[in-house]
Amino acid sequence: MPTVPTQPTRNFASDNNAGVHPEILEAIVRANQGHVVAYGDDPYTRSAVKKFEEHFGRDIAVFFTFNGTGANVLGLQALTRPFHSVLCSAYAHIYSDECGAPEKHTGCKLIPLPHQDGKITLDSVRHAYHGIGDEHHSQPRVISITQSTEMGTVYQPEEIQALARFAHEHGMFLHVDGARIANAAASLGQTLREATRDLGVDALSFGGTKNGILGGEAVVLFQSVLSQDFLYLRKQSMQLASKMRFIAAQFEALLTNGLWLRSAGHANRMAGLLEKEISRIPGVKIVWKVEANGVFAQIPRHSIEKIKQHYFFYMWMEEESIVRWMCSFDTTEDDIRKFARVVAEAVKG
Repeated sequence: MPTVPTQPTRNFASDNNAGVHPEILEAIVRANQGHVVAYGDDPYTRSAVKKFEEHFGRDIAVFFTFNGTGANVLGLQALTRPFHSVLCSAYAHIYSDECGAPEKHTGCKLIPLPHQDGKITLDSVRHAYHGIGDEHHSQPRVISITQSTEMGTVYQPEEIQALARFAHEHGMFLHVDGARIANAAASLGQTLREATRDLGVDALSFGGTKNGILGGEAVVLFQSVLSQDFLYLRKQSMQLASKMRFIAAQFEALLTNGLWLRSAGHANRMAGLLEKEISRIPGVKIVWKVEANGVFAQIPRHSIEKIKQHYFFYMWMEEESIVRWMCSFDTTEDDIRKFARVVAEAVKG
């Protein structure tokens, strides 16, 4: 058997690396009683959908998927036809981290736009909006943003409203990759509805895995008319769970008694503490505002492997020696202080 190196039980590589929140595990156990009809025609799934309606309002459509890529692809499929294009950041997860799945399964062209601290701007969208009515060009149909962004920043409400207004004035839709929408809403002091539907969002990939659930994501469509063919799209895309009650039960728990907010808020606070501790270390520079649960730092190149001897994490921009450190619902203050000491020693050399 290979020897597994002894390292701390928590790391700062990704909130995906965290375990499952105890309240989510309890919900799964409660759902594991007897037999129910498969594929979502069960009381657990219906109850979870009602929870979504409590948070986002009526006249929505909610569909559970296995993972975030599936949710993003299906959310975009609900809004597009193959001759359309999707405008997104050049660092968007759908563009750079989903192995071309959105383009393969939607048939649409993804148009990468420049970003400012991870966010696309209205000006960049205007610049990319061209070729309208020209049969030789893919037709812009969706603006897709990530909230919170791949750089750990958060779109402000007015920024999202402006993008939604432009989209709707031009016959387009606004899609949000909300893998960390809970962290963004917690950062802004908003409800989930205030952070999405009330700002003009049309389709949301609602993340749960990064906020303490075992596995599963959800597509939320804020115009029920958009869901007309979704059941068939989901099945054809291999995202239909037979034992859906176990995905649904997790989301019901996440949306009950403020668990989504407690978990995301805690992760955000831990990122703020990490920023504070790391900022004290000479030679370390925080490169983007810490607005959610991620800290992005530029560190001396010689320190990277030294830190990795103790903690696993990801390089973010190799050439600039920028790394990403993520906090989770189970990150503790003690975790952060121990990590900061390791970073300080490694940087000192």
